[in-house]
Amino acid sequence: MIIFRYLCRELLGATLAVSAVLLLMVMSGRFVKYLAEAASGELSAGILFSLMGYRLPGFLELVIPLGFFVGILLAYGRLYIESEMTVLHACGFSERQLLRYTLVPALLVAAFVAAMSLYLTPTGIERTSHLLTADKTRSEFDHLVPKKFVATSGGRAVYYAEGLSDDKSTMHDVFLAELGNSRGNMETDHQIVTVAREGVQRIDPASGLRYLVLRDGYRYEGVPGQSDYRQMAFDSYEVLLEIPRLRTKSSEKLQSMSTAALWKSDNPRERVNLHWRFSLPVLVLVVAILAVPLSRTNPRQGRYAKMIPAVLLYIVYLVALQSVRGAIEDGKIEQAWAIWLVHPPFLILGLLLLGGRNHKPRKRRAEPPAGDANGGAHVPA
Repeated sequence: MIIFRYLCRELLGATLAVSAVLLLMVMSGRFVKYLAEAASGELSAGILFSLMGYRLPGFLELVIPLGFFVGILLAYGRLYIESEMTVLHACGFSERQLLRYTLVPALLVAAFVAAMSLYLTPTGIERTSHLLTADKTRSEFDHLVPKKFVATSGGRAVYYAEGLSDDKSTMHDVFLAELGNSRGNMETDHQIVTVAREGVQRIDPASGLRYLVLRDGYRYEGVPGQSDYRQMAFDSYEVLLEIPRLRTKSSEKLQSMSTAALWKSDNPRERVNLHWRFSLPVLVLVVAILAVPLSRTNPRQGRYAKMIPAVLLYIVYLVALQSVRGAIEDGKIEQAWAIWLVHPPFLILGLLLLGGRNHKPRKRRAEPPAGDANGGAHVPA
């Protein structure tokens, strides 16, 4: 138990450190993307941290298997470099015992990944989709950035406001340019340009439609370059705001489906997503078997001698899983269970690497010096 606790502490500590670094790298990239959308007015700044929280399980289910794999290589590699593993082997601690001790924390990590992939990740993606949908259904004017030209979602209008009130309910010095037909040519299209002293939003309680109410301004209508345009002054002018079109990717719909719904489905695309979710915990167990023999390190080679080949092997494993999943989703492979054919080759490779150490030929023991007829050894005079 002392050896088991020591190995678990070293292994889980390295896994936690590596996973934290990988998670920080992945989440920082996604956060920068959301932050850029919020700065451009495409996303509300108030939902950034909620989005990152809902996306966290999806990051963890991919980061933790790699972190656990690298954690085994680092933890056991240090034991080989500092000759601690040599002492354990000399005391009768075999590599198969090391594998058995490693599989105990591997089962715990696999259970954690299973909780992520089977429940938390689909729930997080579903809530992320709802949050983005609620944010997109708001008008573009809710994300208005002062002193910046912004196009509407349909590309049929461009608006500009010199400033906003403190409660962001009133726009000052508003400019609005609209295309009058659907040809999309800015030089020949009939255009409407409206300028107003201020503008506010109004929601029709009956229909729920949003209107932009402009006050104290002018409206110009005509074709650019031609003199036959109309000018109109107004005290109040209402413009119906375009309802944004919500587009949800089919992959996101599949990922947000519950595991129970996927289990009852006969659709190959949905079935392969079910198999993918169960494959991630199995991935943890297989890479644990692979990492134990790959962690063998000669003190003369250095601690990171086998790190690059081992990580490349993991990448090949993960890419193979994703390739088979993509082939099934594209209809190139009909059987959804074909994704399970990726695991056995890597499992067999890990067992072969593990057995290569245990079946090395033993060195012949040196024979004792020949003695006299009574069995005694010759002693020089």
